[in-house]
Amino acid sequence: MAAKKKAAKPARKAAKKAIRKTKRAANQRKTARLWLMFPQRHITKPVVWELSQKFPVITNVRQASVTGEIGLVCLELDGLANDVKKAVAWLERRGVSVEPVEINVIES
Repeated sequence: MAAKKKAAKPARKAAKKAIRKTKRAANQRKTARLWLMFPQRHITKPVVWELSQKFPVITNVRQASVTGEIGLVCLELDGLANDVKKAVAWLERRGVSVEPVEINVIES
């Protein structure tokens, strides 16, 4: 019985350490540069504004091109890693295509 308790103790310590590490990662700031492609039904809607109201992230439009058929926006999202992740998931649920930026848009 005592051996079982001793074996369980390191496992509990490891689990607590993993939880702390996960919480720390979620609380770290993250900046994500993303290409957003809006379908026609969303190009006249204030999607980026809605995003900034729903999630505690800072939005920065780096570049944009909108026609009557499609909207292409390079958006920078800054906030806690978990909030940025939730904001991206929200955009995708709305039908917005989200891709990471491969090169720096401002300098190119």
